[in-house]
Amino acid sequence: MSSQNFVLYEEGFHRLEAALKRLRQDANAKAVFLIDKNGQQIAAAGEVEQFDTTSLASLTAGNVAATDGLAKLIGEREFSVLFHEGQQDHIHISIVAKRAILVVIFDDRSSLGLTRLRVRQANGDLEKIFEAMAQQNKVGPIGGKEASPFSEITDEDIDALFSE
Repeated sequence: MSSQNFVLYEEGFHRLEAALKRLRQDANAKAVFLIDKNGQQIAAAGEVEQFDTTSLASLTAGNVAATDGLAKLIGEREFSVLFHEGQQDHIHISIVAKRAILVVIFDDRSSLGLTRLRVRQANGDLEKIFEAMAQQNKVGPIGGKEASPFSEITDEDIDALFSE
């Protein structure tokens, strides 16, 4: 995941949400979540009200972090896809654009093959959205303005503030 932080503007959020809704429908999934690697939910679609989304997000991020450790132990860079099979519900987890974690929860109305296919297709869309968001963060929501309100603060300003 990129260590670069980014600001999620409303337009970017709506684009991510639309992509998740499309994935949910195409994969015939119960719910789809997009989570950052710190365990914070970015966006979701589907039957999300039946889940403790805060716990789901943090546990998923922990799961991915632990699995990254396992990958490194055996000489792999990462495991980009994880799958957990339950009796009724299943969870497909994948890394998107090295920035986020995509979680698809599905049951017997769908299949692992269909889910994997649709996730692969959605991954490309999500990567394009993240790339557009990264470009937007370079210029801010209104062309020509910096994305960060602190960008004009210099080291000298900080030194002056703390030397008083």
